[in-house]
Amino acid sequence: MNDNKVIVSINNLSVAYERHTVLHDINLNIYQNDFLGIIGPNGGGKTTLIKCILGLMKPEKGEIRFYREGQETAQLSMGYLPQYNAIDKKFPISVEEVVLSGLNIEKPLIARFTSKQKKKAQAIISQMGLDGLNKRAIGQLSGGQLQRALLGRALVSDPEIVILDEPNTYIDKRFETALYKILDEINSRCAIAIVSHDIGTILQQVKSVACVNETLDYHADSDINTEWMDKNFNCPIGLLGHGDLPHRILGQHHHDNT
Repeated sequence: MNDNKVIVSINNLSVAYERHTVLHDINLNIYQNDFLGIIGPNGGGKTTLIKCILGLMKPEKGEIRFYREGQETAQLSMGYLPQYNAIDKKFPISVEEVVLSGLNIEKPLIARFTSKQKKKAQAIISQMGLDGLNKRAIGQLSGGQLQRALLGRALVSDPEIVILDEPNTYIDKRFETALYKILDEINSRCAIAIVSHDIGTILQQVKSVACVNETLDYHADSDINTEWMDKNFNCPIGLLGHGDLPHRILGQHHHDNT
């Protein structure tokens, strides 16, 4: 992994909400063609970290630098799949329009999409298993269908890095297998950073792991110290791989009855 070129460099990053520290002293490099899993407990700062990378939040201190072919650049092209609950499902927009919106940066504001762009969007719609739903309003989609449309939007622009926040939400296991095959294929062309609570699946799929709970512990492979997980998830966690996708086994919880 360290032989690859750095594309995102995060140095001494700290973020606070209303005087409450969410992240502090975060240092992380994301490499070209990296497949980074970001895990940690609820409220540990995972989504805050990726919002800082995307430029959606400003850190209290520290810096994030971007690089292309070893040269610093002001920004990278990024594809982003937000958490499912951040989407307004009543917004009047079709599947095709959702996917095409991932190409907005490639055209003037009032210009129409070209036939080439529409053909590209159609290819992504097919890849997401949404053929025949091009004109379907997102409010009429199942949760899994909407998630796939949003994933298509994140991928259609051929970004240099794709950032996915809980992409497994509402996706059935059959498409989850297809999802990781798609991600594995595009990982040959771009870096991926994926936030997930599904620790077992993440550890089976990714090349490196960032464990986030206010601070960050980085692992250059997917061999995670279970002591860190036990401590930060407040319960013992065991992992078992099985078949194409792993099952997850949580150890027994012990609660104080007082």
